[in-house]
Amino acid sequence: MDDSKLKSLRERYGQSAENDIYDPKFQRVADVQFKDGGRRMLPYSGLPTLLDAPYNENLEGLDAALIGVPMDLAVTNRNGSRFGPRAVRGMERVGPYNHVLDVLPTFEMKCADVGDVPFRSRFNLEMCHEDIEGYYNKVREAGVIPVSVGGDHSITWPILNGLAKGEPVGCVHIDAHADTAGEYEQCRFQHGGPFRYAVLDGALDPERTIQIGIRGSAEYLWGFSYESGMTVVHAEEFAEMGVAAVVAKAKEVIGDKPFYVSLDVDAFDPSVAPGTGTPEVGGLYAREVQALLRGLAGLPIMGGDVVEIAPQYDATTNTVQVGTQMLFEILSLVAKRPGG
Repeated sequence: MDDSKLKSLRERYGQSAENDIYDPKFQRVADVQFKDGGRRMLPYSGLPTLLDAPYNENLEGLDAALIGVPMDLAVTNRNGSRFGPRAVRGMERVGPYNHVLDVLPTFEMKCADVGDVPFRSRFNLEMCHEDIEGYYNKVREAGVIPVSVGGDHSITWPILNGLAKGEPVGCVHIDAHADTAGEYEQCRFQHGGPFRYAVLDGALDPERTIQIGIRGSAEYLWGFSYESGMTVVHAEEFAEMGVAAVVAKAKEVIGDKPFYVSLDVDAFDPSVAPGTGTPEVGGLYAREVQALLRGLAGLPIMGGDVVEIAPQYDATTNTVQVGTQMLFEILSLVAKRPGG
């Protein structure tokens, strides 16, 4: 470095503070981070909300709503994802700036944490599904895009039923399991079959659905995925194809019509996200899924969820950290949607 450049840098940065930002692009980020003449907001203070969004008791005037769905009555292995929304609310320092998509979703949209879906019963699974569908009916009628935290993966079925109403939607489904199995021990509401029943209810278009990260010993249960016309990308194929090719395939499948994103944290390898009910070795990694989601920017997303975070199996909080980050990535897609 020559002396003149060093002198210039010393003059500009030698005595500058953290909030002295010279790039206009980054200045708009700093403007929401620093208050009261340079005092940065404390990430660990105040009442916790999903992605530190403001809390709002209703949907009125919102573009997007962050919603907790604390229900895990439908699990087939380890329970505990009822505590997922609370754990995500307690995770600090995720967002507010997405540097890849250059967006501040909680500031550039009218966005709020609207609390949890109210349930009439903590015991009756079918009734809980009715409550979820009814709640998301109201979300749809309000013209608000929901981004939700489960709860087990069975919640996606009533969410799709509540949002679709008359026109089946596409879906990017990221998971270790295809979740298209049938009735299990006299119950069809369990978390292994939501995408089968969403198709049969007319809420999900299987030919516009891609399932990514699929693996494990339950492959024999998922014939419905293939027969209905879903596109399945196994975890092994993901590794061979690479992220860019998987993104291209996803775009080809969902097209230019509204689509939903559903992400089960067991899509990740257990070394990344151990805190879940049905972990499967050989999964995806956080940076891969981030790149996959970011590759969908600019498409007409109409909602999304992150499910199956079970914090009691998450001694290092890895799973909550990863799940919260993916929630932020999905909300960023909402901000980048056409007209967003």
